[in-house]
Amino acid sequence: MTTKKTALILGALLCCGLAGCGIPKDQYNAKVQEAQQLKDSLDAAAKHNIELQNQLNQMRAEHQLMSAKLAQLGQDVQSLLGEKSMLSSDLEETRAREARLRAEREAQVARMAKYREIIEKFKTLVDSGKLKIRLVNGQMVVEMASNILFDTGKAELSAEGKEALLQLAAILATIDDRKFQVAGHTDNVPIRSKKFPSNWELSTARAVTVVKYMQDNGVNPTSISAAGYAEFSPADTNDTAEGQAANRRIEITLLPNWDELPDLSDLEKDVKK
Repeated sequence: MTTKKTALILGALLCCGLAGCGIPKDQYNAKVQEAQQLKDSLDAAAKHNIELQNQLNQMRAEHQLMSAKLAQLGQDVQSLLGEKSMLSSDLEETRAREARLRAEREAQVARMAKYREIIEKFKTLVDSGKLKIRLVNGQMVVEMASNILFDTGKAELSAEGKEALLQLAAILATIDDRKFQVAGHTDNVPIRSKKFPSNWELSTARAVTVVKYMQDNGVNPTSISAAGYAEFSPADTNDTAEGQAANRRIEITLLPNWDELPDLSDLEKDVKK
């Protein structure tokens, strides 16, 4: 029942009651005024009730909005935590990579210093023309012409060759943290002798001769090895006499240490398949 209907019913009952009782007019008017006041109070209460309902609806809407914002903030926090974890991981990887690069750079600087030191030791022999130093595929190669060390078609050292190798062996004996490979090379002129059926045998025999002579003169045998390449690793063309002379040579390569080789540990699982 609405407030308006309630007020009408109260007024009607009041009028009927007053009329039936025959009360004085002033009492009647007082009752009418009292009824009006009650009606006004009811109207005010109804209005206030509507206002409260509107406020409640607004608060519910604000609560829903805040709940949605809170849920979004929770998602944002989780996202930020995930990003923080990724950034932390990236930072650790970056630091590790920087540390590796720094270590590699320091190792490279140390290697360059060592190479310069070795080159300086060879300076007298280089200046005298008895040997040359080249960098081949990132490795230091000491080259000596075969005509200084050997007579044509021979694998025995000449007197001049022994003198040159004696000086070289004295230097190599002081380099105790390196391994060396002595490689014999020839031109493309076939030899076909009874002792050396091909340039393979000649180049290998010359390399072995150099290794043995160096071993006899102070070079650690565990740090030196021999190899022969015949005419198949030329330093120059074989189309000219000058090129052929350049190809007849002994090369001593400073081999890289294990810690200078690339890390192939990731390939172990593939090798074991």
